[in-house]
Amino acid sequence: MKKQRIYTDTSVIGGCFDKEFEIWSNGLLTDFKNGIFIPVLSDVIQAEIADAPDFIINKYEEFLDCDAEIIITTDEALILANVYLDRKILSEKFYRDMLHIALATINKADLLVSWNFKHIVRFDKIRLFNSVNLEQGYSPLEIYSPREITFYGKE
Repeated sequence: MKKQRIYTDTSVIGGCFDKEFEIWSNGLLTDFKNGIFIPVLSDVIQAEIADAPDFIINKYEEFLDCDAEIIITTDEALILANVYLDRKILSEKFYRDMLHIALATINKADLLVSWNFKHIVRFDKIRLFNSVNLEQGYSPLEIYSPREITFYGKE
């Protein structure tokens, strides 16, 4: 069976240190380490954590060490993110959130995981992102929190 490629946004890395989310963020990291899933990371994540404390950067490196696929922002991703912006799915203040969605979509990630319940992991937002994706000729993107996909605690 083909391993699922999971675009992991920055909130999941930070979630490894958050009491509310650490069980599932670290569980997903364990799934990556065990080869159950393939982490897909981007240059956007790298930019977001560039000034983060060392412990966050070290955790990011653990994700990288799991044979992560690294994707780079392209003109195609910027164009798609701009369509999301034009449709007012989110405001320009949250452009990087839209760029995460665009990168995962264009690079055909099997799904995106995030703890961002305000702008990403929300039924109404997911529907809007996917309506644009379909309109622009892309596949819909499945979006979940790590809690919904990790095998942690299911052994």
